Amino acid sequence: MREQKRRPDWLRVQLETGEEYRELKKLLGDLSLNTVCRDANCPNLHECWNAGTATFLILGDTCTRHCSFCSVGKGKPEALDAGEPARLAEAVARMKCRHVVLTSVDRDDLPDGGSGHWAASIRAIHSLEPSVSVETLVPDFQGDPEALDRVLEERPAVFSHNVETVPELYRSVRTDSDFERSLSVLRHAHSWKKHYPLRVKSGLMLGLGESRFQLLSALERVLESGCEVLTLGQYLPPSRQHLQVERFLPPEEFEELKQLALSMGFLIVESAPFVRSSYHAERHLPGA
Repeated sequence: MREQKRRPDWLRVQLETGEEYRELKKLLGDLSLNTVCRDANCPNLHECWNAGTATFLILGDTCTRHCSFCSVGKGKPEALDAGEPARLAEAVARMKCRHVVLTSVDRDDLPDGGSGHWAASIRAIHSLEPSVSVETLVPDFQGDPEALDRVLEERPAVFSHNVETVPELYRSVRTDSDFERSLSVLRHAHSWKKHYPLRVKSGLMLGLGESRFQLLSALERVLESGCEVLTLGQYLPPSRQHLQVERFLPPEEFEELKQLALSMGFLIVESAPFVRSSYHAERHLPGA
């Protein structure tokens, strides 16, 4: 097993776990809900929660795909929890969220990829809390346009789908996925801008071994697909068993990449070592 690289000082952060954190953790446990914020020990957890934003993981905690970077469990998922959308909406109300990010595992075992459950979750939030804006960080639904339309018909304010890395690294990073298919998801979402105001968003992890040429080429393709909001963050392996980091990019390189991406034409770019998909998500809304 290859030895893990030592994290530089700029990638060290102390997570806050005060009374507010413990109360929210208990609430989510009582409602049997998963949040990416808590479950992934996100370093931005308190910044996002203080801004009235939370990221929920729906459709269970077991993924049908085998990405080498991800800590989510892999295997045969349990049956869908029909009560999850209602509990999700209750949590949003009790947490006094102003903006919610929904994401999920891949559910290739389901005929609709879980898109019906996605739609039900958005409807439940909008029904109980009409003023709450929703961002959907979706899987690729195997490129099925009908599945994508089920989500988009619920009019999320932001539609997000991460390409995660450059196409040259997909074989080792996203074994069961396809870069071109992910671009088709972004293009399909962009086509919905004729129906209502919508922001299209994507993100990549850096430090996996991508070259500067490969990265900029990938960003050009993502931009051409209709993506407006881009997130760039440092990949950090969840454990020694996961894909290991090849390089830690310094903060000044992330800032340089931000300026490059903006000059290419992206409308909003979040680029820093600790940036994750939902970082500053409340700032990415149409009109923001």
